[in-house]
Amino acid sequence: MNTDQKLHKEFTEAVNFVNDYTDPLPADLLLKLYAYFKIANRSFSHPGSRTPLINAFKANALIQAKNVSTKEAMEKYIALVNKEIKQNL
Repeated sequence: MNTDQKLHKEFTEAVNFVNDYTDPLPADLLLKLYAYFKIANRSFSHPGSRTPLINAFKANALIQAKNVSTKEAMEKYIALVNKEIKQNL
């Protein structure tokens, strides 16, 4: 398995972990994860919330992470999951 495949596998595992996680997470962490996920998946569609304030927070999170590459977004997502969620279990 090469480095890119390993990164994609770890990213997918981190995403699945977050999707299966049932305890509440802090909003700032969720926004960072959201931005890194969107960048990692090159998905720049409009945030889909019916609440304008939530859309504004999501858009702001994306703006703050705008200079992050796809690969870096995956790495940052994995690091956040490991540091902020898994470490506290």
